Amino acid sequence: MYQNLIFENRDGIARITLNRPDVFHALSPALISEITQAIRIAAEDASVRVVLLTATGEKAFCSGADLKEASASGMSAGEILRDYYEPMITTIRDIPKPVICRLNGVAVGAGCSLALACDMVIAAEDTYLSFAFVQIGLMPDAGATFFLPRMIGLARAFELASSGRRIPATEAKQIGLITHSVPRESLDEETGKLIACYRHAPTLAIGAMKRAFNQSMHSNLPQMLETERESQEMLFGTDDVREGIAAFLEKRKPDFQGR
Repeated sequence: MYQNLIFENRDGIARITLNRPDVFHALSPALISEITQAIRIAAEDASVRVVLLTATGEKAFCSGADLKEASASGMSAGEILRDYYEPMITTIRDIPKPVICRLNGVAVGAGCSLALACDMVIAAEDTYLSFAFVQIGLMPDAGATFFLPRMIGLARAFELASSGRRIPATEAKQIGLITHSVPRESLDEETGKLIACYRHAPTLAIGAMKRAFNQSMHSNLPQMLETERESQEMLFGTDDVREGIAAFLEKRKPDFQGR
């Protein structure tokens, strides 16, 4: 079913592992389509509670756009962005479940955009990110111009995008670009802890807050108050809220089932 990634779906966890090591997991149209398809499958599967996005090996998470494949496609840059990158990024943002990026190696160009589209990024501290678009005369795309200034501010966003310099994972964590930076030898253990946390979280509540945060990027206070009211009304009818309230009153740990 997949030629460019490994998709595993078990125990409530959908693992999407980029698997083009010969080109450092560069984003070809085929790989982008498979990522989008895998995310959509995870979104539709009620048993999935959390999505993990990573890559094979330790050198690279994603080296950016596969320029050779893009050229061979015969499509313009705008067509490739519209038909491939934009559906991938919006699908990651729209899935009502947490998406964790395990940054096992370097993230460059559109690989950075892919990582930033996820809800959380945990990186090995010996790796780095780079918005290297400018080094070939391009500007950031695949959502980077939306996420970057909102995460770290306009001045820092401009500096990183206009220089294309390497951003060590430790610095990325310090400035708020990623969520966690951990020693490489601890990457799997710490990623596992994050997965376990969200695997047992109230999934509908996580999805509702993700939708609200997405909307807050371009809304005003009255609109967000309305969104909060509507979302809470929906959540109050769920099994997880009933379990959460019962557990609180009974002074025990809740057993959320994601419904």
